[in-house]
Amino acid sequence: MEIDKLLRMVIDKKASDLHLDVGSSPVLRIDGILLPQTDIPVLTRQDVINIFERVTTVEQREQFYKEMELDFAYSFFGLARFRVNVLRQRGTPSLAFRVVPIKIATIDELELPKICKKLIVKRAGLILVTGSSGAGKSTTQAAMIDYLNQNARRHVITIEDPIEFLHSNNKCLIVQRDLGDDTKSFDTALVHALRHDPDVIVLGEMRDLSTISTALRAAETGHLVIGTLHTTDAVRTINRVIDMFPGDQQHQIRQQLAETIEAVLSQTLLNRVSGGRIGVFEILLANDAVRNVIREAKNQELYSLMQLGSQQGMRTLDDSLAELVSSYTISVEEALTKSLHPDQLRKMFETPNAREKVAASGRKN
Repeated sequence: MEIDKLLRMVIDKKASDLHLDVGSSPVLRIDGILLPQTDIPVLTRQDVINIFERVTTVEQREQFYKEMELDFAYSFFGLARFRVNVLRQRGTPSLAFRVVPIKIATIDELELPKICKKLIVKRAGLILVTGSSGAGKSTTQAAMIDYLNQNARRHVITIEDPIEFLHSNNKCLIVQRDLGDDTKSFDTALVHALRHDPDVIVLGEMRDLSTISTALRAAETGHLVIGTLHTTDAVRTINRVIDMFPGDQQHQIRQQLAETIEAVLSQTLLNRVSGGRIGVFEILLANDAVRNVIREAKNQELYSLMQLGSQQGMRTLDDSLAELVSSYTISVEEALTKSLHPDQLRKMFETPNAREKVAASGRKN
């Protein structure tokens, strides 16, 4: 079983992921759907071990056998890069390859919200890109950094696990650090990054209290910090950041977060009617009202502020879903799978000419 042929198949079939497990044929994820490749023989234990040894270094294998978990990046003949996760199951390795295109797609090509261009050129503050695993957070971050690289002179330091998209210096000086190979932890790397004269710090993930605390201090002291969290909407994101801290520190953290937060971009991926996938966003932008609500621990009011802030670029997830349904980009059924208020969304499209009315409302906003 040759891994290079399998990876080429992933690219040829436009899959996002490849899963390799003992006792199963290779499985591709295409447009979010898992598809077993039954024309390929079932993988044996030796097949999976051979593939594992083919794509890893001695040091990586030693780490895996010690910790039984492994994350790394793997390049394939200039065609694509892959983020690889290996875990142990039933005594054997299980491998998952996630495609990372070599060419970084632009904000426009990805149809990301236009506000991303304004946010990434800010001089300081905290931008949080959130969503579930596989929602496209890294792709959004990469597109924003690429836009900055084309339009401003900044020193950018990224801390990733592992490095996914490779950035070449254009107008920006970009330093990319890999967790494991280049640094031992996000927190340590972030502390040292602050001594390296950065303008922008990109965190692959804000995993723990110390990393979040240092990120807030960095944003507070004149740096632009972009980080990701595994939260599904803007309100939960703000709550998660604050709840990470002990109760006696939460008042202070609310003040810090209120002063530093610039935006929360919560995203998910949905299937287009025409095929392929599209990112759908909930957008919370910091204004005086948003900062006051966070400061006063009234986070439940943030949803209403997003509804009222459409002219500034804010939107709820349901607003984004309704707009895409009205333009026939996604189906009503697809939208309902992600809606926070599915009954309300369904009612919006039950009346005659509902799509046209929703589209007209969106144009006014």
